[in-house]
Amino acid sequence: MKRLTALALLLSLSGCGLHPLYESGSHGPVATLLGQVEVGPIAGQSGWLMRNALTDRLANGKTQARYRLDVEIDDQILGFGLRSDNSVSRERRTLRARYKLVDASNNQVVLDATAGSDAGIDVVTSEYAVIAAEQSALERLSGEVADQIVARLALYAERTRKP
Repeated sequence: MKRLTALALLLSLSGCGLHPLYESGSHGPVATLLGQVEVGPIAGQSGWLMRNALTDRLANGKTQARYRLDVEIDDQILGFGLRSDNSVSRERRTLRARYKLVDASNNQVVLDATAGSDAGIDVVTSEYAVIAAEQSALERLSGEVADQIVARLALYAERTRKP
């Protein structure tokens, strides 16, 4: 009975227009567009981490760049949570990125959006441990925000593809 229900559900999904985003693998429209994106320089350590994460995910360099991805980073650490001696007990690191996908042939912005994420950090007595936790949080956040950007670029590629 469960197999019959699952089969009926799968058959009903085929009529709704759902299809894989990365259909046709590396030759599909989404993978093709992602391979044609060059990531511009991004300032600062957080920018360096973000650029590396984006370049890793975009398979950059395989073809001629048709698009340029311009990214501006806002990286903040905010202390909150106070101990009885008024010292901070917790921090929140927030990484936000405003990005623009620019058509390199005419410098027209075809996509302008934002992505972001945050992480909580416990402030302990060891200054080294706090700095290490802040750095680790920045590395994780760079990957998370890069994933959001690439997912949005993939949706753009899917929505603008020519049938």
